[in-house]
Amino acid sequence: MHTTPTAFAEPVSPSEIPDAAIALIDVEGTVVGWTQAAQQLVGYSAAEMVGRPAAQVLPPSQDALKAAAVAEQCRAQGGWSGTAKIRHRDGHALTLTLRVSLLWGEDGGTRWLVSVTDVGTLSSGSSKGLVRESLLAHAPIGIVVRDLQLRCTWVNDAMESHDGVPRARRFGRRLKDAVPGFEAEALEVVMRQVLESGTTMVHEYRAWPPADRREHVFSAVFFCLQDADGTPLGVCSMSVDVTGNRRARERLAILSEASTRIGSSLDVMQTSQELADLTVPLLADHALVDLVESVPFGVEPSARTGTGNGRPTVLRRAGLASIDLGLLELPWVREEVIHLVPTAPFATALRTGRSYLEPVLDTRTGPWVDNDPVRAQKVRDSGVHSLMVVPIRARRCVLGLALFGRSEEPTPFQEDDLLLAEELVTRAALLLENALQYARERTAALTLQRDLLPHRVRGGAAVEVASRYVPADMDHGVGGDWFDVIELSGARVALVVGDVIGHGINAAATMGRLRTALRTLADLDLPPDQLLAHLDDTVRRLNEENEEDDDPDRAPSLVGATCLYAVYDPVTRRCTMARAGHPPPAIIDPQGHVSFPELPVGAPLGLGLGLLAYESVELELPERSVLAFYTDGLVESRDDDLDVGMHRLSTALAESGRSLEELCSQVIETVPTQAHSDDVTLLLARTRALQPARVASWDLPNEPTAVRSARHLATRQLGAWGLEHLMATVELIVSELVTNAVRHGGGPIRLRLIQHDTLTCEVSDTSTSHPHPRHPRTLDEDGRGLVLVAQLSRRWGSRSVSGGKVVWSEQQLPSTATIT
Repeated sequence: MHTTPTAFAEPVSPSEIPDAAIALIDVEGTVVGWTQAAQQLVGYSAAEMVGRPAAQVLPPSQDALKAAAVAEQCRAQGGWSGTAKIRHRDGHALTLTLRVSLLWGEDGGTRWLVSVTDVGTLSSGSSKGLVRESLLAHAPIGIVVRDLQLRCTWVNDAMESHDGVPRARRFGRRLKDAVPGFEAEALEVVMRQVLESGTTMVHEYRAWPPADRREHVFSAVFFCLQDADGTPLGVCSMSVDVTGNRRARERLAILSEASTRIGSSLDVMQTSQELADLTVPLLADHALVDLVESVPFGVEPSARTGTGNGRPTVLRRAGLASIDLGLLELPWVREEVIHLVPTAPFATALRTGRSYLEPVLDTRTGPWVDNDPVRAQKVRDSGVHSLMVVPIRARRCVLGLALFGRSEEPTPFQEDDLLLAEELVTRAALLLENALQYARERTAALTLQRDLLPHRVRGGAAVEVASRYVPADMDHGVGGDWFDVIELSGARVALVVGDVIGHGINAAATMGRLRTALRTLADLDLPPDQLLAHLDDTVRRLNEENEEDDDPDRAPSLVGATCLYAVYDPVTRRCTMARAGHPPPAIIDPQGHVSFPELPVGAPLGLGLGLLAYESVELELPERSVLAFYTDGLVESRDDDLDVGMHRLSTALAESGRSLEELCSQVIETVPTQAHSDDVTLLLARTRALQPARVASWDLPNEPTAVRSARHLATRQLGAWGLEHLMATVELIVSELVTNAVRHGGGPIRLRLIQHDTLTCEVSDTSTSHPHPRHPRTLDEDGRGLVLVAQLSRRWGSRSVSGGKVVWSEQQLPSTATIT
């Protein structure tokens, strides 16, 4: 047996003594040795006890009778343990746990060692408490009494199970003489300190008993036995095997470490690698984590994975760790895709969901060679001699396998190692399942968001556009960013960027609802400030609906969002915009100068503040100016101030001469390389100006003769543009719209034709009443004009303007048209 001392001995105060009294008693029941700890506990000194019957510390009602019963049981069973009432010197009774152990002497004589623990001061803390716990649990305790020269004089039978030395070979010898090769110096130093000081000391050491050959940890307590005048008679050691307690502490330490080292992210590959890193070298010399092929892609495997359909099961390597760095470089260790033979031991563990333990690995015969000879050879080459395979089980399926091997550590895996591995893998499986669920939700949210965002943005004749959308990282989830480009009447275009507060599928769904609502409001041709006020009211009503939701399984969620809305007119080159708590746009002039216009912030959507919360600003932009709309994810980061992000954006946008696509890429590349905690959205629009030749307008008097003049002016202009095929249709539309303006409006009338992607015909007047088509009855003489306009137009509508309204109609144009 080999031992290695692992700690210095510790002196123990009387209040901490694990066995608070030790007495040595002869066969007649007379005390022949006493300790300071005994005096501290019961109040009697060595002079008062040595040479006297031990029964004098029993209460009067229990003394003779109790002592006789205990003595009889000790003789019959070789010892006794139980609780007893002991009389303190001052008269009060103590309830103690008492243990009497039989000791043998060299001449065949016997002694009784009495150890007593005060049950009122029991504690399981520290290594000293471990001895006490073992006493109470009747664990085998090795006891040796040595004289002043540290030679063995008395010993119990249990000591032989600790070191394999028969008692006959132990008597009269010191520790180093009785056990050749035993490193006894540290223990003998402790015993001499006990004899010199009279105190109790504890020492912990490791040993390999010959019957087991596994490492064991022993905790020994050393007492000084005194005679009647208080001089030392010898030293008594009591040792107990605390290997199980130590391993339990180590397992708890590993499990505690697992709670901080596994699951730092929602990435299944990283979680798998963290499991492998944790177990090496704490549990194994090598660890591999392989996941079913679909898991790394966020797809839960089928419940029938590996159920023996005759085809190999495909796994993907997700984590690997080894004490041998060279082993990590072997191709078969680093292989990304693993095909399991259906009848191989690994595949069996995957199919059944049951762990596989092979303490002594035999890859030369049996199922390894018969079913998976290639893998058996690889394992054989690695030097692994002990193996555990633990399935990574989720609630509904098996996600993969964790493999643990030992090559350098000579001790084979045991059942308690497998229990620890299963506990670690179970924790990792829960984290992997959470990551899978998150991945599914993220994929659904990302799919929903991408379906709701415009697939192809077109700016018509007003702007050239380009966009980018970068979702947030795995840990934060998809956000609620959106952007849109909406073609309006009169060649105008609306540019939108918004951001719903929050992440996940709820944010994506809310984004879709707001985008739809905004498009509906944009079709009404509302000014930006009015549109945001209506959108704010929509968000407020969504919040009210959420608060009234009676579903107990659904937590009420508040909807909030920011938005920037702008309308650009290529005819006037004027851009009107308003924002609701959103970052301001950047404007880059044709020379590359970047500015952020002074635009009132406005309240975020959902506060219900109405029109007073928003204010529109109108700007005149040079042709080929660039508008940059973005969300806060582009300029905000966890490490930098907002000003840093705004400066970074401004610098990137100043790259003049680039195409919008190149400029988009340039801006996105400036975002810090760390994972995005929020979505990043960028919308760029380069303005265009319609040539004067594409617009024709006339002021008309508010009188019936204006209808005839309008028809004439319109057909003449269409002829100049080479659009003769539209003359008849446009003539009817102009006639109906101008007639309505004369009939229902007031003040001057204006007719305007705009040729861009379509032909737009506009009639404006000073009335604020908008036309509403109706279904005329058979005998009605009017009411059919707007029905006719709707039938003849690609689309038509009306919008409010300063001083009145505009009624418009669009006609589809051929791919080419003459402009003169």
